Amino acid sequence: MRVLLDFIYIILAILLLPKVIYRIIRHKRYRTGWSQRFGKIKRKHPEKKCIWIHAVSVGEVNATKTLIPELENRFSDYEIIISTTTDTGFARANKLFGEKFTVFYFPLDLSLLIRRAFDGIQPSVCLLMELEVWPNFTQTAHRRNIPVVVVNGRISDKGFAAYKKIKPFATRMFKKLSLILAQTDEYANRFIEIGMPAQKIVVTGSLKYETAQTDGVIEGAEELGEQLELSQGRLWVAGGTGNDEEELIIEVYEKLKQDERFCDLRLAIVPRKPERFDEVARLIEQRELPLIRYSKLKDGTAGPGIDKQAVILGDTMGDLRKFYKLATVIFVGRSLVAMGGSDMMEAAALGTPTIFGPHTFNFRQTVEALIRGGGAIRVKDTKQLLETLQRCLTDRSFAQKIAQNGRRVIIKNQGATKKSVEHIEKLLTQL
Repeated sequence: MRVLLDFIYIILAILLLPKVIYRIIRHKRYRTGWSQRFGKIKRKHPEKKCIWIHAVSVGEVNATKTLIPELENRFSDYEIIISTTTDTGFARANKLFGEKFTVFYFPLDLSLLIRRAFDGIQPSVCLLMELEVWPNFTQTAHRRNIPVVVVNGRISDKGFAAYKKIKPFATRMFKKLSLILAQTDEYANRFIEIGMPAQKIVVTGSLKYETAQTDGVIEGAEELGEQLELSQGRLWVAGGTGNDEEELIIEVYEKLKQDERFCDLRLAIVPRKPERFDEVARLIEQRELPLIRYSKLKDGTAGPGIDKQAVILGDTMGDLRKFYKLATVIFVGRSLVAMGGSDMMEAAALGTPTIFGPHTFNFRQTVEALIRGGGAIRVKDTKQLLETLQRCLTDRSFAQKIAQNGRRVIIKNQGATKKSVEHIEKLLTQL
């Protein structure tokens, strides 16, 4: 089985190589960390026992912000290391944890490379954030009696459908896991349906509720407001936007600006993927709208004066929460188009009226909680988006109610960190 799997991986790698090379050259991705991807990983404190946490990208890394300090507090005799898959995930993990912990790229799931990584790391337990279960990884851990725990576990609609198509293979892989700490009962049932024993599943809630800042204190937001000269006027932030969505947002914005009630309204667009920054800048210019690229303000190359009619392009990493803090109203992107949505939890937690489109299958539990609690608004198309924005910008009591309810929903659903660490501790005491 291992030989067959490695053969399939190699064939796929050959087929994908042109795409990878293109991204290396065109988007400057995948340029670093190849020795780690090939399993050469060194720990800072190899004399200690080790907790290996894997978080695929930025969202999963952010979900560890409360988990890792609690693990460090409970297990001071263990070294914590963090792996990621994407460049943005690595950058985020390095920013949050790089000074204290080893941060590295997750090895490719070829059996030789995975064994090399395990030989170098010698983990006592592996924690996989949300899912990201790889067959050679789980097989190697299982053979070495190293427990693997899925933390903040979830299976998206798309992932669930895919696993059901390969259920015998998925069942064999999932049975090698030691424990799944699922976000919801629905996700727990999905894990059971694809073959995970029910006694190995515990519902703990979502860690992302823990990391959402509900106190409203966002470092750097005030400076951003000064740079954009936002002391007067209102700001609509469209955050985490995706392909073909920015054009729809701009169309709605242009309609709003035709109404004198919204003459002071400004728009900030923050695309989810950095490789799309230039594309979105070109789109704004093609619509003959003035443009402010925040990156130029941030590095001081923008020159004097701000055009307060310009569309603001948030073309930097790590600043979305600052934009959200300054917003009068927020639209959470990748939801007007069928991309599954971006994380709406951060927006709602800040106590700002939050809107998203119909395509939010990647965040179903959060969406259901917010809608049920009256803490966000779901629109079906640009017509409803325009109408909802108009109401949020003119009906202050309505907007405040949505905002307050959103924050309340987030606070109500917190508590997953403590539950998760308790179950991890119970597992480690049995080793």
